[in-house]
Amino acid sequence: MKIIINPKLSVEQNAQTYFEKAKQARKKLEGARKALDISLKKREAELKDKEDKLEKIKTEHEILAAKQRRKPEWYEKFRWFFSSEGFLVIGGRDATTNEIVVKKHTDRHDIVFHTDMAGSPFFIVKTDGKEPGEQTLQEVADATLCFSRAWKMGLGTTPTFWVRPEQVSKEANPGEYMPKGAFMIRGKTNYITPLPNCAVGALDDGRIMCAPVSAVKKHCKRYLILVQGRKRPSEMAKTVKKKFGGELDEIIKVLPSGELEIKE
Repeated sequence: MKIIINPKLSVEQNAQTYFEKAKQARKKLEGARKALDISLKKREAELKDKEDKLEKIKTEHEILAAKQRRKPEWYEKFRWFFSSEGFLVIGGRDATTNEIVVKKHTDRHDIVFHTDMAGSPFFIVKTDGKEPGEQTLQEVADATLCFSRAWKMGLGTTPTFWVRPEQVSKEANPGEYMPKGAFMIRGKTNYITPLPNCAVGALDDGRIMCAPVSAVKKHCKRYLILVQGRKRPSEMAKTVKKKFGGELDEIIKVLPSGELEIKE
């Protein structure tokens, strides 16, 4: 490095000149470093945004491919979910499917849920001969509430019970009529206090599952917690589709029929 000294200036003045130049050079260097940091952060953000978009496209392709490969399961005609303990739970969507799930898809060791209020689905825990724990029973009670008229009416709870299949009969009492989708319950009923407890998420195979929060958290990496609110299921389905993909009509089918909001 060459140092040029001005003979007209004193040693101190020459030193001060170089000190000022060094200070200016440091300021320029700091400015260049800040500009470089900003540029690098902006570039990182752009790359992350591109990666997120690519990941989303990849996920959508994987879901689409899975749907094209996958044959719908028999229980997807009804309301369904997997409990956090792994039990398949199915329920009626209306009077006709209530009739079908009880008459055709309830086995001897299964458990049947209903509320005391008219307009409730029958939910069946498919036990395969195993005894479900308290968590599964609570989840099914909560689901029976969330998919019943009680949720649609904005009620916080409604009496909900479970019985064994042999206690459920289509035979009415003398002088009474048993309409489609309704059944007579005889014997001891086991009551569980349910809560409005609901979430929707995407399974690994792309299917959208709506169920109590603990069950959805167990089986879905991505999910939204739902509460009673003001949005129609058709509006909420658009939000779910944007978040997880899937077919709009299929998403609407899995959501409760009452108005909804996303819990923040």
